Amino acid sequence: MTILIEKPELESQAECQKNVVETNELVLDGGFPVPESLSNDGFFAPEINSFGNSFRDYNAENERQKTVEEFYKQQHINQTYDFVQKMRKEYSKLERMEMSIWECCELLNEVVDDSDPDLDEPQIQHLLQSAEAIRKDYPDEDWLHLTALIHDLGKVLLLPKFGGLPQWAVVGDTFPLGCAFDEANIHHKYFKENPDYHNPAYNTKNGIYSDGCGLDNVTISWGHDDYMYLVAKENKTTLPSSGLFIIRYHSLYPLHKEGAYMHFLNDEDKENMKWLRIFNKYDLYSKSKVLVDVEKVKPYYLSLIEKYFPAKLKW
Repeated sequence: MTILIEKPELESQAECQKNVVETNELVLDGGFPVPESLSNDGFFAPEINSFGNSFRDYNAENERQKTVEEFYKQQHINQTYDFVQKMRKEYSKLERMEMSIWECCELLNEVVDDSDPDLDEPQIQHLLQSAEAIRKDYPDEDWLHLTALIHDLGKVLLLPKFGGLPQWAVVGDTFPLGCAFDEANIHHKYFKENPDYHNPAYNTKNGIYSDGCGLDNVTISWGHDDYMYLVAKENKTTLPSSGLFIIRYHSLYPLHKEGAYMHFLNDEDKENMKWLRIFNKYDLYSKSKVLVDVEKVKPYYLSLIEKYFPAKLKW
C-alpha cells in the first residue's frame, strides 16, 4: 500500500479536512477505494479499513468492535496514576533480556492488538507498511523510516518473557493521568469506574500539572509507547528528539487527533507535534491486507538499525 504526502504547511487535522482539491492520480491499492479528494497537505487516505468500516470507527457493529469496546472498558478502569508509576519503575530496569531491534521485530509475529479496530494482522506487517509508505514519500528522512519500523515494538510486553501484561496495559489510545479525563477520550463513560476519577487532586483540568509544563512532566497511561521510549533512550539511540517524541506519544490520540490536553505542551513539544502529525497519517491509514515482502526490505532496515542503535539492546 502506498500513500502520497508532500511536505505540508502543518496544521491540525480538523483544519486539514476543510480544504479539498481534485486529483486523478491513482495512489493506493490493496482493496481500498481510491478517495476522490485529499486534504490541503497533499495527503491521500483510504476511506475504509480492511473490515469495510471507517478508520477508528469505534461504533461500527461487528464482532471486532465488541472486543475493542471491552478492551477500552478494562483499560479505562485499571489505568491509574499509581499503576503507571509502578510500571515505569519496574520496566525501566531493562532486565528482561538482551536482543537486537530486528529480533524484536520478529517477535511481533506473535502479537495481535485487540484495541485496533482496523487490522488483525501480525504487528510486524503494520510496522513495515507504515515504514515503507513513509520511505516512499520522505526518502531523505531515514530516521523517520526507522521510527515507523520500531514505534510499536513495545507491544512485546504482551509476551510471557516480558511479563505477559494484559492488553489494557500495553495497547490502545493513551491519555494523561493526574488530571481530569477529557471527553475526547474514546469510550469516556468507563472512566467513571476508575479510582482516579473520584480523587479531588486529579479531577480538574490541570490536576497536578500546570499550563506549558511539557509532556515529559505529565504521567501518561502505561503501554507500549512509553516502554519503547524507555528502551530507546536508555540504550542511547541517536534518533532525533522528534523520533523519540513520536515513539512515546503516537497513541496519544486525544492530543494529536482531537486537540485535547494541548495546554500542557511546551515549545519543544509543539515543534515535535509537527512530525507526529505527519507520522500519524501513515500509522493509521497504511494498515492493509496487502503484506510487505519482509526479506526484500530487511537489508535496508538493518542498515538503519546499525546507524541509530547498538547491536544489542537491554529490554
